Amino acid sequence: MKKLKDISKEELELMSYDDLAYLVLKEKNKKMKINDLFKQICEVLQLSEEEYEDKIADFFEILTTDKRFILLANGFWDLKDKHSEKVIIEEDEEEEEEYEEIIDEEPEIIEDNYDDETDDDDKDDDDIKDLVIIDDEDENEL
Repeated sequence: MKKLKDISKEELELMSYDDLAYLVLKEKNKKMKINDLFKQICEVLQLSEEEYEDKIADFFEILTTDKRFILLANGFWDLKDKHSEKVIIEEDEEEEEEYEEIIDEEPEIIEDNYDDETDDDDKDDDDIKDLVIIDDEDENEL
């Protein structure tokens, strides 16, 4: 893997912020706060403080949508591949009992009471037959 210092300025400018963040986190080999991480990127790209302030929100959005990064406790960001995901499944005895009760019940039969003879569209037409459309001038006269 190339190090940031070995990449030309032209190549760095063509790289996306998320790729640069990936390289920074890989080289530093430690988690970082978003502002520190983006300041590192700004230093590499020689961006001004004003550009930093204008683009930090976009950088945050980029990190949250890029699956290579993970937000840790206290606002630290790191590479996702350095962290294992622990899935904790807590089983509640009450939920199991309720589930068993539902399985044991007879299925409820729902009858279709749709009557093909009834046409609801006709009823809707009757409701609006007396309505009149008026424009703004007529409304002011009322």
